[in-house]
Amino acid sequence: MASNRAKAKALAKEYIDRGRWKDFAEALYIQANGNPEIIPWADMVPNPHLVAWAEARGLREDLEGSGAVPLRALVIGCGLGDDAEYLAGHGFDVVAFDIAPTAIDWARERFPNSKVRYQVADLLDFPNDWRHAYDFVFEAYTLQSIPRDELPAAVTALADTVSPGGRLLIVCRGRDANQSAAEIPWPVCREDLAPLLDSGLAETSFEDYMDHETPPVRRFRAEYRRPTAR
Repeated sequence: MASNRAKAKALAKEYIDRGRWKDFAEALYIQANGNPEIIPWADMVPNPHLVAWAEARGLREDLEGSGAVPLRALVIGCGLGDDAEYLAGHGFDVVAFDIAPTAIDWARERFPNSKVRYQVADLLDFPNDWRHAYDFVFEAYTLQSIPRDELPAAVTALADTVSPGGRLLIVCRGRDANQSAAEIPWPVCREDLAPLLDSGLAETSFEDYMDHETPPVRRFRAEYRRPTAR
């Protein structure tokens, strides 16, 4: 895995240096040729930081509606689909997208009978009907793959998908503002997430912890909510 991670970083640097950072993920999925071990973030199970949060807090806590209409969830940078399927299994009506067409094809092949609507999309140019449309939005490891000059727009775009009363959960590598973010994946500092607050979301929890990887990685797991419209 360490070797595959190093190769993925080298490929990412190549595409970033060429000004084509958005094409990196597709190139890596093509290179993988159906082997998930080539994809550093493809664990083939739901994200453990999502699962732990859901089990501790209650995934549908404060989101229960009348029950007549399923709550809508959006998975950002869904990769091979495990997080989307996890949410669908909890009763959400899920849209899951990735910028890499090969990832979307792969997810559809893995889950041929899925109710999840997988589609190719770009967080920085998402469909208009996604604006303030989702009761629960989950983002893991996408922000840390976006160049720093594009990050404020990406964070604002995340906020724009959350419905009134809806929640956003972010999982990412973390750092202090005075620490370097020299290479991809670029750790995110808390200040990088300020556009969420500027966009009308309120921070409801912020966890800063070391995970159980070898070696351990500093993570942020942050939850935000858009106030209910009056």
